[in-house]
Amino acid sequence: MPDLRSIFLSLSSRYTDDKQLSDRLWKEIEKAYSGKKRHYHNLVHLEHLYRQLETIRSETGDWDILLFALFYHDIVYKVSRHDNEEKSAELARERLAELNIPEERTERCVAHILATKGHSIAVDSDTNLFTDADLSILGQPQQVYAEYCLQVRREYAVYPDFLYKPGRKKVLRHFLEMERIFKTAHFYEALEMNARANLRWELEQD
Repeated sequence: MPDLRSIFLSLSSRYTDDKQLSDRLWKEIEKAYSGKKRHYHNLVHLEHLYRQLETIRSETGDWDILLFALFYHDIVYKVSRHDNEEKSAELARERLAELNIPEERTERCVAHILATKGHSIAVDSDTNLFTDADLSILGQPQQVYAEYCLQVRREYAVYPDFLYKPGRKKVLRHFLEMERIFKTAHFYEALEMNARANLRWELEQD
């Protein structure tokens, strides 16, 4: 398993010598992703996302900014809200400013995070790699995908089945109706067929 704390501290140390600042930012991230209601959007999700991104590191244009997007893309996550991505991006902008990261690169991180809301194709190839990696759980072996389904359902436990199931099915059909779920060649070739099989399988469940 990747050591997320070490990865973040190493990342932030490239922009600040203030170890207290780096430690404070990491603790904020760790606390957010360790919330009791986080059954999928947690530290394990970040570990999975890191492993997926690491395989295509050589294809990325700004690895550090992708890593910052990884750590901040779900830092704000409440199932009752519809602006989680915007709030997460806003917090990322504030924290990267504390690290004295140039505005142009910060805005690239913000764009990566906001793109996870709709997962539509972007001009920036790094954004496409990031959103594909974020969706990579869809193309995992069915046993892994089935556990993911249970975790998402637990996160939405506040909603009864008669509200949750129609909404979930709408999401599944949305992905299946897309010409391609994964925008980049790497993820498309590796995961597209399996993802569609998993989505169809979930739709068939009661």
